[in-house]
Amino acid sequence: MLEKFQIKSKGSSVKTEVIAGITTFLTMSYIIFVNPSILAQTGMNYESVFIATCIAAAIGTLIMGLFANLPFALAPGMGLNAFFTFTVVFGLGYTWQQGLAIVFLSGVLFLILTVTGVRRNIIDAIPSFLKQAITPGIGLFIALIGLNNAGVIDVNQGPIIDIILQQESLDKDQMITQVSQAPPQVIQLGKLSDPVVLLTVIGFFILTALMILKVRASMIWGVIATTLIGIPMGVTQIPDSYDISSISLSPTFFQLDIAGLFTSGAEGFALSSVLSVLIVIISFTIVDLLDTLGTLIGTAQKGNLLDENGDVPNMNKALLADATATTIGALIGTSSVTTYIESGAGIIEGGKTGLTAVVAACLFVSAILLAPIAGIVPVSATSPILIMVGLLMMDAVKKIDFDKLEIVIPAVLLIIMMPFTYSIANGIALGLIMHVLIQLIKGNIKSVHPILVVLVLLFLLKYVFI
Repeated sequence: MLEKFQIKSKGSSVKTEVIAGITTFLTMSYIIFVNPSILAQTGMNYESVFIATCIAAAIGTLIMGLFANLPFALAPGMGLNAFFTFTVVFGLGYTWQQGLAIVFLSGVLFLILTVTGVRRNIIDAIPSFLKQAITPGIGLFIALIGLNNAGVIDVNQGPIIDIILQQESLDKDQMITQVSQAPPQVIQLGKLSDPVVLLTVIGFFILTALMILKVRASMIWGVIATTLIGIPMGVTQIPDSYDISSISLSPTFFQLDIAGLFTSGAEGFALSSVLSVLIVIISFTIVDLLDTLGTLIGTAQKGNLLDENGDVPNMNKALLADATATTIGALIGTSSVTTYIESGAGIIEGGKTGLTAVVAACLFVSAILLAPIAGIVPVSATSPILIMVGLLMMDAVKKIDFDKLEIVIPAVLLIIMMPFTYSIANGIALGLIMHVLIQLIKGNIKSVHPILVVLVLLFLLKYVFI
């Protein structure tokens, strides 16, 4: 069994691979608490999503280890879960069941693109500076979500929003009067004396200290420490008993609603519905594809795992593992699964083969036993993770050439429109549209890849007609 991993020929050992797998799991294990806390806001069952997160991560990571023989771990992606909750469900009004259907279809599309080789054409079509802008854009979005979830800031909670929502019952003069008298803040600082907010601030400082001191698995230790501190503060609620028999996957298992995606109320099938779904699926696929590629190449480079051509060995197999995990994850009840940058922690520890991934997969399965007590982790303990991950993702900004306007304008527009519109899809769409328009202005439209032109036309149709 172990011979298939080619451990000795790759210059590793079983002990090293096991330690690397444990390190990778501990470094990314925060997702088993954070992912349910995000998806549960859509109405999904927290414990069911917790189990689905563990199973999807285990399956994806196991496929990566056994099929691709690479030391990468997978789990529901940060940013992609935010996209699912705040754009697809809250923003576009889909049910979470329809959201799972979108994730499933995006996974199937990812599989098709990988098998047919179209994946490479899409990657080549998007300018490198826009690829680099996606990561910090998602980072800002995630940080905003973390700050808002914990009440450190209030987004869209000011009186002006209430007035706008009542506009049908107010005439123009009444609206002008009320808006003029209302405080102008739409995004404002929360009440720091609130125990939930205060615990979040404490948790963030604890996490910062652990990371600066380079404590291994600092994120999960931060969650544990913050949860414990929340007990005397009255924020963390301790359950009366531990009973895993009552925990079930059934609330989310095979609950995806594909048929409901393509109907519009009593009107039934509608072209506008199809176009909207298509845009969201494409956005999911692009983000997942770019995120996975960036992670695979970046972490493999750190561990000297690239081949003589500078490519990741078994790249197609790795991408197939990612896409397969996404489709399975949607079936059992979680958002898109992707390869984790935290895999780099295990690679730095010496992990070079798929055995590292297999060990991490086994630990994800064992984590299911935590399901009955996972609910005690308060939002104040998971929000610091969102904020910190968002801040760390801003690192990619330095790769953007700020001396060229034709690069800065679409790249920065993509970055800022993700948090400002509360939508990853809008950010990507507007960045791509602006890039094509600039090339049109410069008379350089022939340099734009036809695939990119098709994508932009789809985005424009959505904004103009839907």
